[in-house]
Amino acid sequence: MKNDKITLAHGSGGKLTHELVKQLFLPRFNNKALSQLGDSAILPIHGMRIAFTTDSYVVKPLFFPGGDIGRLAVNGTINDLAVVGAEPMFLSAGFIIEEGFELALLEKVVNSMKEAATLASVEIVTGDTKVVEKGSVDRLYVNTCGIGIVNNGINLSTSLIEIGDRIIISGTIGDHGMAVLSERESLGFNSQITSDCAPLFGTIKKILASGAHVKFMRDPTRGGLATTLNEIVNTQKNGIVIEEQAIPVNEGVRALCEILGYDPLYIANEGKVVIVVSAHDAAKVCEILKEDSLGRDAAIIGEVVIEPKGKVCLKTVIGGTRVIDMLVGDQLPRIC
Repeated sequence: MKNDKITLAHGSGGKLTHELVKQLFLPRFNNKALSQLGDSAILPIHGMRIAFTTDSYVVKPLFFPGGDIGRLAVNGTINDLAVVGAEPMFLSAGFIIEEGFELALLEKVVNSMKEAATLASVEIVTGDTKVVEKGSVDRLYVNTCGIGIVNNGINLSTSLIEIGDRIIISGTIGDHGMAVLSERESLGFNSQITSDCAPLFGTIKKILASGAHVKFMRDPTRGGLATTLNEIVNTQKNGIVIEEQAIPVNEGVRALCEILGYDPLYIANEGKVVIVVSAHDAAKVCEILKEDSLGRDAAIIGEVVIEPKGKVCLKTVIGGTRVIDMLVGDQLPRIC
């Protein structure tokens, strides 16, 4: 590794994050489940397939339009299970709390987690609490683990992706990241931007039950849509081409990104899913999404192509084409 110290960019989900995982963690912990680098590990146990995932949440501020760190932790973990085709069942909850943190705020976060878990029909069955000296953390961090069951008839993998497969996004991009940023910086933006923080299992269950030939799914959180698409092409020899005009972006998000110089393709989402599906079934999947409140803005935004191999390209609204790479730095730190 070129860097001798950890930077914020190592947590961005971009190039430095992937370098850290592939050059430090993966060689030392490598095994069949981990090497897949999925949102959840799929573990064969006594004839069953168990999905297991973990995530830590350090969002700043703790409360933002559309959610808070508790709701984010529950929904984010549920979604990491759902996108591998698992039915979420059980969660853990670990809290690292700064000395002096207001008990009323902690209660609010815990209540939010309870509401989110109940809504998604999952149970928080174990947990841990640590309190550290004032100044050691930024108020409150939450870690969650999740366990789910994968039906034996479900098989999702980037290895199944073929030329001509379509790329679908389940709704507008960048809502979560810009909602957090707007609240953090007290921008006072007139157009209300709300996080898309939501559990995706119900929506995904409908798609998988439809019989559509879904090849792969991932929720575009850190690093946004651009990073997720790059993660897909990095595992194969094919490329992806997406249409700028087809990508749904909330007008408030678009306007704020233009003002601040951000690209919504790299902004985090917390209630969206990227789906790679056969061309034959793409329209059906899109219609199923549009019938759901969480997918009403769903769109087919691109396809898998032969060239350029291992690259994601964007056809712009003015007729040009540009390569969409992973970011080296971090547009918005501490958004999840």
